[in-house]
Amino acid sequence: MALIEFEHVFKHYPGSPSAAVDDLNLHIQAGEFLTLLGPSGSGKTTTLMLLAGFEAPSAGAIRLDGASIESLPPHQRNMGVVFQSYSLFPHMMVAENVAFPLSVRKVAASVIAEKVNAALTKVHLENLTHRKPHQLSGGQQQRVALARALVFEPRLVLMDEPLSALDKKLREEMQLEIRRLHRELGVTMVFVTHDQSEAMTLSDRVAVFNQGRIEQLASPKELYDAPANPFVANFLGDNNMLDCTLDEGLPTGATSGTGRVRTAAGQSVQSRICTTQILPKNCTVKLCVRPEFLQVASDPAALATPNCLKATLLDLIHQGDHWRLVARLEGVVPSGKEAPQWFAKISPGTLPPGLMVGQNLCLGFRPEDAWVF
Repeated sequence: MALIEFEHVFKHYPGSPSAAVDDLNLHIQAGEFLTLLGPSGSGKTTTLMLLAGFEAPSAGAIRLDGASIESLPPHQRNMGVVFQSYSLFPHMMVAENVAFPLSVRKVAASVIAEKVNAALTKVHLENLTHRKPHQLSGGQQQRVALARALVFEPRLVLMDEPLSALDKKLREEMQLEIRRLHRELGVTMVFVTHDQSEAMTLSDRVAVFNQGRIEQLASPKELYDAPANPFVANFLGDNNMLDCTLDEGLPTGATSGTGRVRTAAGQSVQSRICTTQILPKNCTVKLCVRPEFLQVASDPAALATPNCLKATLLDLIHQGDHWRLVARLEGVVPSGKEAPQWFAKISPGTLPPGLMVGQNLCLGFRPEDAWVF
Protein backbone atom coordinates (compact mmCIF):
# COMPACT_ATOMS: atom_id res chain seq x y z
CA MET A 1 0.00 0.00 0.00
CA ALA A 2 1.18 3.51 -0.84
CA LEU A 3 1.95 5.86 2.04
CA ILE A 4 -0.14 8.67 0.49
CA GLU A 5 -3.09 8.27 -1.88
CA PHE A 6 -4.95 10.99 -3.77
CA GLU A 7 -8.15 9.55 -5.23
CA HIS A 8 -10.17 11.73 -7.65
CA VAL A 9 -9.23 14.92 -5.82
CA PHE A 10 -10.59 18.27 -7.03
CA LYS A 11 -9.92 21.78 -5.77
CA HIS A 12 -12.07 24.68 -6.95
CA TYR A 13 -11.55 28.30 -5.90
CA PRO A 14 -14.52 30.71 -5.99
CA GLY A 15 -14.54 32.84 -9.13
CA SER A 16 -12.12 30.62 -11.02
CA PRO A 17 -13.51 29.10 -14.24
CA SER A 18 -11.37 25.97 -13.97
CA ALA A 19 -10.24 23.64 -11.20
CA ALA A 20 -6.85 24.31 -9.60
CA VAL A 21 -6.58 20.54 -9.12
CA ASP A 22 -8.62 18.52 -11.58
CA ASP A 23 -9.39 14.84 -10.81
CA LEU A 24 -5.99 14.09 -9.31
CA ASN A 25 -5.02 10.46 -8.77
CA LEU A 26 -1.57 10.04 -7.24
CA HIS A 27 0.08 7.43 -5.02
CA ILE A 28 3.26 8.32 -3.11
CA GLN A 29 5.42 5.44 -1.90
CA ALA A 30 7.11 5.38 1.50
CA GLY A 31 10.73 6.55 1.35
CA GLU A 32 10.62 7.99 -2.17
CA PHE A 33 11.56 11.48 -3.31
CA LEU A 34 8.69 12.75 -5.45
CA THR A 35 8.85 16.10 -7.22
CA LEU A 36 5.76 17.98 -8.40
CA LEU A 37 6.97 19.89 -11.46
CA GLY A 38 5.11 22.37 -13.61
CA PRO A 39 4.67 25.99 -14.67
CA SER A 40 3.00 28.62 -12.50
CA GLY A 41 -0.67 27.89 -11.99
CA SER A 42 -0.39 24.22 -12.92
CA GLY A 43 -1.68 22.92 -9.56
CA LYS A 44 1.53 21.62 -8.02
CA THR A 45 1.61 23.92 -4.97
CA THR A 46 -2.14 23.50 -4.40
CA THR A 47 -1.56 19.73 -4.35
CA LEU A 48 1.15 20.18 -1.71
CA MET A 49 -1.11 22.44 0.38
CA LEU A 50 -3.90 19.85 0.19
CA LEU A 51 -1.50 17.22 1.45
CA ALA A 52 -0.22 19.46 4.25
CA GLY A 53 -3.76 20.35 5.35
CA PHE A 54 -3.55 24.08 4.60
CA GLU A 55 -6.22 23.63 1.90
CA ALA A 56 -9.27 21.34 1.88
CA PRO A 57 -10.27 19.41 -1.26
CA SER A 58 -13.54 20.30 -2.96
CA ALA A 59 -14.05 16.61 -3.69
CA GLY A 60 -12.16 13.33 -3.50
CA ALA A 61 -10.14 11.50 -0.87
CA ILE A 62 -6.62 11.92 0.52
CA ARG A 63 -5.36 9.00 2.59
CA LEU A 64 -2.33 8.40 4.79
CA ASP A 65 -1.64 4.70 5.41
CA GLY A 66 -5.15 4.01 4.13
CA ALA A 67 -6.85 6.38 6.59
CA SER A 68 -8.66 9.50 5.37
CA ILE A 69 -6.99 12.78 6.38
CA GLU A 70 -9.10 15.41 4.56
CA SER A 71 -10.57 16.67 7.85
CA LEU A 72 -7.37 16.29 9.89
CA PRO A 73 -5.75 19.65 10.81
CA PRO A 74 -2.14 20.26 9.70
CA HIS A 75 -0.60 19.84 13.17
CA GLN A 76 -2.05 16.35 13.49
CA ARG A 77 -0.66 15.02 10.19
CA ASN A 78 2.95 14.60 11.41
CA MET A 79 4.40 16.24 8.31
CA GLY A 80 7.36 18.61 8.21
CA VAL A 81 6.96 21.59 5.88
CA VAL A 82 9.69 23.79 4.37
CA PHE A 83 8.31 26.98 2.83
CA GLN A 84 9.71 29.09 -0.01
CA SER A 85 10.14 32.06 2.33
CA TYR A 86 11.74 29.93 5.11
CA SER A 87 9.15 31.29 7.65
CA LEU A 88 11.68 31.45 10.50
CA PHE A 89 10.80 33.39 13.66
CA PRO A 90 13.01 36.52 13.46
CA HIS A 91 13.12 37.05 17.24
CA MET A 92 14.27 33.47 17.96
CA MET A 93 17.78 32.08 17.75
CA VAL A 94 18.57 29.17 15.47
CA ALA A 95 18.23 26.57 18.22
CA GLU A 96 14.89 28.04 19.34
CA ASN A 97 13.53 27.99 15.79
CA VAL A 98 14.47 24.35 15.38
CA ALA A 99 13.10 23.47 18.82
CA PHE A 100 9.70 25.05 18.17
CA PRO A 101 7.93 21.94 16.75
CA LEU A 102 9.09 19.95 19.79
CA SER A 103 8.06 22.67 22.26
CA VAL A 104 4.49 22.76 20.98
CA ARG A 105 4.39 18.97 21.29
CA LYS A 106 5.36 19.31 25.00
CA VAL A 107 8.57 17.30 24.61
CA ALA A 108 10.87 17.31 27.66
CA ALA A 109 13.59 19.98 27.64
CA SER A 110 16.43 17.46 27.85
CA VAL A 111 15.06 15.58 24.84
CA ILE A 112 14.57 18.83 22.93
CA ALA A 113 18.22 19.82 23.42
CA GLU A 114 19.40 16.43 22.17
CA LYS A 115 17.14 16.40 19.12
CA VAL A 116 17.90 20.01 18.17
CA ASN A 117 21.64 19.34 18.30
CA ALA A 118 21.20 16.22 16.17
CA ALA A 119 19.06 18.07 13.60
CA LEU A 120 21.50 20.98 13.31
CA THR A 121 24.41 18.56 12.99
CA LYS A 122 22.64 16.89 10.05
CA VAL A 123 22.56 20.22 8.21
CA HIS A 124 26.04 21.31 9.38
CA LEU A 125 24.86 24.25 11.51
CA GLU A 126 25.74 22.98 14.99
CA ASN A 127 28.07 25.96 15.56
CA LEU A 128 25.45 28.62 14.78
CA THR A 129 22.84 27.80 17.41
CA HIS A 130 22.87 31.25 19.05
CA ARG A 131 22.51 33.35 15.90
CA LYS A 132 19.25 34.89 14.76
CA PRO A 133 17.92 34.48 11.19
CA HIS A 134 19.05 37.94 10.03
CA GLN A 135 22.63 36.98 10.94
CA LEU A 136 22.57 34.03 8.53
CA SER A 137 23.01 33.74 4.77
CA GLY A 138 20.11 32.59 2.61
CA GLY A 139 21.54 29.08 2.40
CA GLN A 140 22.00 28.90 6.18
CA GLN A 141 18.42 30.07 6.75
CA GLN A 142 17.21 27.35 4.41
CA ARG A 143 19.20 24.75 6.36
CA VAL A 144 17.57 25.96 9.60
CA ALA A 145 14.13 25.59 7.98
CA LEU A 146 15.07 22.10 6.86
CA ALA A 147 16.35 21.15 10.34
CA ARG A 148 13.09 22.42 11.86
CA ALA A 149 11.09 20.26 9.45
CA LEU A 150 13.15 17.17 10.35
CA VAL A 151 13.62 17.61 14.11
CA PHE A 152 10.40 15.87 15.19
CA GLU A 153 11.12 12.92 12.87
CA PRO A 154 8.09 13.23 10.58
CA ARG A 155 7.11 10.46 8.19
CA LEU A 156 6.77 12.98 5.38
CA VAL A 157 8.65 16.21 4.54
CA LEU A 158 6.95 18.67 2.17
CA MET A 159 8.98 21.40 0.44
CA ASP A 160 7.41 24.24 -1.53
CA GLU A 161 10.05 25.69 -3.91
CA PRO A 162 12.49 26.01 -0.99
CA LEU A 163 15.54 26.88 -3.13
CA SER A 164 14.04 29.44 -5.52
CA ALA A 165 15.41 32.46 -3.61
CA LEU A 166 19.02 31.22 -3.68
CA ASP A 167 21.63 31.99 -6.32
CA LYS A 168 22.61 29.27 -8.80
CA LYS A 169 25.73 28.01 -7.01
CA LEU A 170 24.07 27.92 -3.59
CA ARG A 171 20.96 26.31 -5.02
CA GLU A 172 23.04 23.50 -6.51
CA GLU A 173 24.85 22.99 -3.20
CA MET A 174 21.53 22.76 -1.35
CA GLN A 175 20.23 20.25 -3.90
CA LEU A 176 23.14 17.95 -3.05
CA GLU A 177 22.51 18.55 0.66
CA ILE A 178 18.86 17.55 0.33
CA ARG A 179 19.84 14.45 -1.69
CA ARG A 180 22.27 13.46 1.07
CA LEU A 181 19.68 13.90 3.81
CA HIS A 182 17.10 11.90 1.88
CA ARG A 183 19.53 9.01 1.43
CA GLU A 184 20.66 9.06 5.07
CA LEU A 185 17.25 9.46 6.70
CA GLY A 186 15.05 7.52 4.28
CA VAL A 187 12.18 9.94 4.97
CA THR A 188 9.53 10.41 2.27
CA MET A 189 9.94 13.80 0.58
CA VAL A 190 7.54 15.68 -1.69
CA PHE A 191 9.17 18.64 -3.41
CA VAL A 192 7.52 21.38 -5.50
CA THR A 193 9.51 23.24 -8.16
CA HIS A 194 9.20 24.78 -11.60
CA ASP A 195 12.93 24.17 -12.22
CA GLN A 196 13.42 21.18 -14.52
CA SER A 197 17.10 20.74 -13.64
CA GLU A 198 16.24 20.68 -9.94
CA ALA A 199 13.62 17.99 -10.52
CA MET A 200 16.08 15.88 -12.54
CA THR A 201 18.75 16.18 -9.84
CA LEU A 202 16.65 15.34 -6.79
CA SER A 203 13.88 12.96 -7.71
CA ASP A 204 13.10 9.28 -7.73
CA ARG A 205 9.95 10.16 -9.64
CA VAL A 206 8.58 13.38 -11.13
CA ALA A 207 4.92 14.30 -11.63
CA VAL A 208 4.65 16.85 -14.46
CA PHE A 209 1.62 19.09 -13.84
CA ASN A 210 -0.34 21.11 -16.38
CA GLN A 211 -3.66 22.88 -15.77
CA GLY A 212 -4.40 20.92 -12.61
CA ARG A 213 -3.63 17.50 -14.04
CA ILE A 214 -0.62 15.20 -14.17
CA GLU A 215 0.61 14.87 -17.75
CA GLN A 216 3.15 12.16 -16.89
CA LEU A 217 4.52 10.50 -13.75
CA ALA A 218 7.83 8.69 -14.16
CA SER A 219 11.53 8.67 -13.32
CA PRO A 220 13.57 11.64 -14.55
CA LYS A 221 15.30 9.45 -17.14
CA GLU A 222 12.01 8.09 -18.51
CA LEU A 223 10.52 11.59 -18.71
CA TYR A 224 13.52 12.84 -20.63
CA ASP A 225 13.99 9.83 -22.90
CA ALA A 226 10.33 8.96 -23.50
CA PRO A 227 8.03 11.95 -22.87
CA ALA A 228 4.35 11.12 -23.10
CA ASN A 229 3.34 14.18 -25.13
CA PRO A 230 4.67 17.48 -26.54
CA PHE A 231 4.01 19.36 -23.28
CA VAL A 232 6.28 17.04 -21.28
CA ALA A 233 8.87 16.94 -24.07
CA ASN A 234 8.99 20.73 -24.23
CA PHE A 235 8.82 21.40 -20.48
CA LEU A 236 11.50 18.96 -19.38
CA GLY A 237 14.71 20.12 -21.02
CA ASP A 238 15.28 21.97 -24.29
CA ASN A 239 13.45 20.62 -27.30
CA ASN A 240 13.07 21.49 -30.97
CA MET A 241 9.62 21.02 -32.48
CA LEU A 242 8.30 21.12 -36.03
CA ASP A 243 4.84 20.53 -37.51
CA CYS A 244 5.04 17.84 -40.20
CA THR A 245 2.82 15.58 -42.27
CA LEU A 246 2.80 11.84 -41.60
CA ASP A 247 3.89 9.83 -44.64
CA GLU A 248 4.27 6.43 -42.99
CA GLY A 249 3.05 5.46 -39.50
CA LEU A 250 3.23 2.25 -37.47
CA PRO A 251 1.91 -0.99 -38.94
CA THR A 252 -1.51 -2.08 -37.68
CA GLY A 253 -1.19 -3.60 -34.20
CA ALA A 254 2.30 -2.18 -33.54
CA THR A 255 2.81 -0.13 -30.35
CA SER A 256 6.33 1.11 -31.08
CA GLY A 257 8.66 1.64 -34.00
CA THR A 258 9.68 4.25 -36.54
CA GLY A 259 7.72 6.11 -39.17
CA ARG A 260 8.37 8.72 -41.80
CA VAL A 261 7.22 12.35 -41.87
CA ARG A 262 7.48 15.16 -44.40
CA THR A 263 8.35 18.75 -43.54
CA ALA A 264 6.76 21.84 -45.09
CA ALA A 265 9.90 22.13 -47.24
CA GLY A 266 9.27 18.64 -48.62
CA GLN A 267 12.13 16.98 -46.73
CA SER A 268 11.42 13.39 -45.62
CA VAL A 269 12.77 12.20 -42.24
CA GLN A 270 12.45 9.06 -40.12
CA SER A 271 11.46 9.20 -36.44
CA ARG A 272 10.10 7.20 -33.54
CA ILE A 273 6.30 7.24 -33.29
CA CYS A 274 5.25 8.06 -29.72
CA THR A 275 1.58 7.13 -29.72
CA THR A 276 -0.45 3.95 -29.65
CA GLN A 277 -3.17 5.65 -31.71
CA ILE A 278 -3.63 4.72 -35.34
CA LEU A 279 -2.51 7.83 -37.19
CA PRO A 280 -3.96 8.29 -40.69
CA LYS A 281 -1.60 9.10 -43.52
CA ASN A 282 -1.20 12.83 -44.24
CA CYS A 283 -2.34 13.85 -40.74
CA THR A 284 -0.47 16.68 -39.02
CA VAL A 285 2.05 15.54 -36.39
CA LYS A 286 4.74 17.20 -34.31
CA LEU A 287 8.38 16.20 -34.76
CA CYS A 288 10.60 16.68 -31.68
CA VAL A 289 14.41 16.50 -31.44
CA ARG A 290 16.51 17.56 -28.45
CA PRO A 291 19.38 20.00 -29.21
CA GLU A 292 22.11 17.64 -27.97
CA PHE A 293 21.02 14.99 -30.51
CA LEU A 294 21.58 17.24 -33.52
CA GLN A 295 24.65 16.99 -35.73
CA VAL A 296 25.73 19.96 -37.82
CA ALA A 297 27.49 20.02 -41.20
CA SER A 298 27.78 22.34 -44.16
CA ASP A 299 27.55 19.31 -46.50
CA PRO A 300 24.85 16.60 -46.02
CA ALA A 301 27.39 13.96 -47.09
CA ALA A 302 29.40 14.72 -43.94
CA LEU A 303 26.52 13.65 -41.69
CA ALA A 304 26.47 10.16 -40.21
CA THR A 305 22.66 10.22 -40.04
CA PRO A 306 19.87 9.40 -42.49
CA ASN A 307 17.93 12.55 -41.57
CA CYS A 308 18.88 16.05 -42.65
CA LEU A 309 17.00 19.34 -42.31
CA LYS A 310 18.28 22.30 -44.32
CA ALA A 311 18.74 25.52 -42.35
CA THR A 312 20.51 28.87 -42.16
CA LEU A 313 22.83 29.67 -39.24
CA LEU A 314 21.54 32.68 -37.26
CA ASP A 315 23.87 32.66 -34.27
CA LEU A 316 26.79 30.79 -32.73
CA ILE A 317 27.20 31.14 -28.94
CA HIS A 318 30.05 29.77 -26.84
CA GLN A 319 28.72 28.40 -23.52
CA GLY A 320 31.83 26.83 -22.02
CA ASP A 321 31.43 23.09 -22.43
CA HIS A 322 29.44 23.40 -25.67
CA TRP A 323 28.49 25.72 -28.54
CA ARG A 324 24.85 26.72 -28.91
CA LEU A 325 23.83 27.08 -32.55
CA VAL A 326 20.66 28.90 -33.56
CA ALA A 327 19.41 28.05 -37.05
CA ARG A 328 16.31 28.91 -39.07
CA LEU A 329 14.81 25.94 -40.88
CA GLU A 330 14.07 26.02 -44.56
CA GLY A 331 10.36 25.70 -45.22
CA VAL A 332 7.05 27.07 -46.35
CA VAL A 333 5.27 29.04 -43.63
CA PRO A 334 1.98 30.97 -43.42
CA SER A 335 2.06 34.57 -44.59
CA GLY A 336 3.43 36.96 -41.98
CA LYS A 337 5.19 34.22 -39.97
CA GLU A 338 8.87 33.34 -39.84
CA ALA A 339 10.20 29.84 -40.39
CA PRO A 340 10.86 28.02 -37.08
CA GLN A 341 14.19 28.30 -35.29
CA TRP A 342 15.99 25.22 -34.00
CA PHE A 343 18.82 25.02 -31.46
CA ALA A 344 21.77 22.64 -31.42
CA LYS A 345 24.28 21.89 -28.64
CA ILE A 346 27.61 20.95 -30.19
CA SER A 347 30.74 20.00 -28.26
CA PRO A 348 33.84 22.07 -29.21
CA GLY A 349 35.61 19.05 -30.69
CA THR A 350 32.81 18.30 -33.17
CA LEU A 351 32.06 21.86 -34.33
CA PRO A 352 32.65 22.09 -38.10
CA PRO A 353 35.50 24.52 -38.84
CA GLY A 354 34.77 27.86 -40.42
CA LEU A 355 31.09 28.11 -39.53
CA MET A 356 29.79 31.64 -40.07
CA VAL A 357 26.49 33.33 -39.35
CA GLY A 358 24.37 33.46 -42.49
CA GLN A 359 25.71 30.32 -44.14
CA ASN A 360 23.57 27.34 -45.12
CA LEU A 361 23.98 24.11 -43.17
CA CYS A 362 22.32 20.79 -42.45
CA LEU A 363 20.95 19.58 -39.13
CA GLY A 364 21.18 15.81 -38.91
CA PHE A 365 19.75 13.36 -36.38
CA ARG A 366 19.19 9.64 -35.99
CA PRO A 367 15.61 8.25 -36.19
CA GLU A 368 15.90 6.87 -32.64
CA ASP A 369 16.74 10.36 -31.34
CA ALA A 370 13.51 11.94 -32.62
CA TRP A 371 9.87 11.61 -31.60
CA VAL A 372 6.64 12.11 -33.46
CA PHE A 373 3.53 12.99 -31.44
